[in-house]
Amino acid sequence: MRHLKSGRSLSRDAAHRKAMLQNLAASLIKYEIIQTTDAKAKELRRVTDRLITLGKRGTLHARRQALAQINDAELIGKLFDDLAKREAIATREGGYTRLIKVGNRQGDNAPISRISWVGSTLENTEALRYPAHIREQFVTEDEDETEA
Repeated sequence: MRHLKSGRSLSRDAAHRKAMLQNLAASLIKYEIIQTTDAKAKELRRVTDRLITLGKRGTLHARRQALAQINDAELIGKLFDDLAKREAIATREGGYTRLIKVGNRQGDNAPISRISWVGSTLENTEALRYPAHIREQFVTEDEDETEA
């Protein structure tokens, strides 16, 4: 029985699930916004919150623990030196990511979300609902309003 088992199985065995979440976390650190299914994004929140907490500690031991999760020293450097020190993240006690529901995937109608860091440079959440070529229109409209 499944009683008291936390987390989602995501229809994968434990090793595949762990590897997938590590790859998603690495992509989120690298690109700061990614698009994935709702279930994966919700599970990714747990992983990234723990990584940011390690980044906020900033100790050598915390850095080594983070390296055990994401095997890329460059990304760990970005996590500890950039992301964890951002004002929007450094002043929070949790909830470092934002989920924006985009819609459903065309092929299998799976619900899709975009996940990004709170306080990232892509703050216009309404623009994040749209693809990049449409999102550029939001940015130019905002710039036009500030210039006028």
